[in-house]
Amino acid sequence: MTAPYLLSVSTPVFMTVAVVLGIFFGFFLERAGFSSAIKLTSQFYFKDFAVLKVMFTAIVVAMLGIAYFSLMGWLDMSLVFVPPTFVWPQLVGGLLLGAGFAVGGYCPGTAVTAAAIGKLDGLFFIGGVFIGIFLFGVGLPHFEAFNSSGSLGALTIPVWLNVNTGVVAFGVVLMAVGAFWAAEKSEGVWNLFARTYGKLSDSEGK
Repeated sequence: MTAPYLLSVSTPVFMTVAVVLGIFFGFFLERAGFSSAIKLTSQFYFKDFAVLKVMFTAIVVAMLGIAYFSLMGWLDMSLVFVPPTFVWPQLVGGLLLGAGFAVGGYCPGTAVTAAAIGKLDGLFFIGGVFIGIFLFGVGLPHFEAFNSSGSLGALTIPVWLNVNTGVVAFGVVLMAVGAFWAAEKSEGVWNLFARTYGKLSDSEGK
């Protein structure tokens, strides 16, 4: 049997597993400090790159796991859903999400984590998410053509670049190593926070 296993389990079992995994995900987000808007936005001020390190590590681990499981025949990639690519609306959506993250201090997942432990700013952020969803639904008829523009189908990086999946995986690993190195230097000897804002980091101020 190869993954995905969705066809081999009942809906109640699948939903139970999804809920349990979601609880664990939220728990570890909170334990990592990602329920704090201050910690999450510190990366934008070159002060704390914990978010970059954790998320990039998760991407690399998941990517290598999928690649190796596929090579070993444990994962049937033909059954894995790849969302279609719409270049322009997804580009605008990514910019809006990034701006919302920088201004509001949360992404949707971390906002739920913050709200779950009683933080009002996380709760208000979730309210903003639902308002945005509502406004998008109401306004969709007016920009439906743009919403489906730049369609490239279910496109992946190896297909787009016409290279082997292993080459892309190796490139992403190199990017991660470079990002981790730069993040460590930025928090340490480069001290970009102090150089940019003229302030000492928390560790130096004590």
